Amino acid sequence: MKPLGNINIIDSLDAMQQINGVANVSTQAKVLACLEKHSINFIERSPFMVLATHHEGADVSPRGDEPGFVKVLDANTLLIPERPGNRLADSLSNIIQSGAVGMLFMIPGMDDTLRINGVGYVTDHEPYLDMMQHKGKPPKLAIVIDIKEVFLHCPKAFIRSKLWDPQSQIDRSTLPTLGKMILDQVKGGEVAVAEVDAVDAMLDQDNKENLYHS
Repeated sequence: MKPLGNINIIDSLDAMQQINGVANVSTQAKVLACLEKHSINFIERSPFMVLATHHEGADVSPRGDEPGFVKVLDANTLLIPERPGNRLADSLSNIIQSGAVGMLFMIPGMDDTLRINGVGYVTDHEPYLDMMQHKGKPPKLAIVIDIKEVFLHCPKAFIRSKLWDPQSQIDRSTLPTLGKMILDQVKGGEVAVAEVDAVDAMLDQDNKENLYHS
């Protein structure tokens, strides 16, 4: 559905490209069909990535662990552990129903990023799960990625946002706690301090005890 209001909507590729332009030949050439030494090295050093999926709607999910938590099985295949979360399982549900995935790998302090697009599959294949054990316990599920596109992304967004600049970090106390924000969203009215404290304590305990197993 188009947004309401008296605004001009660009609804064709031709119209968009007339304004925005098209990628030059050198930019198009950097899109590869599989991993090579630099992209593998990037993945092995990355402790954080975002995973985009879609079915009836789009979803994006943060994924983080020790550097190299995403395993390179071969030049065309990645393996992502499914660590404990909120059990909404939006990413897993979308992958099962659609399969299309996009990934953005980041390395702290580095403005360049690595983008990978492909097709995902959810698995409980025991040898794969064993590859991603934490203190002897494997995850319950994993995501296998069949790679279709790989390309290094320019740093402009990170330069503009100053994401890694310590001077850009906010004072956490300038925002409400996570428990306070969630309760406000759910209840839509005044919430007792004791209730906020209880939810914050529960979230903190969950973060301490269920990072890898739940």
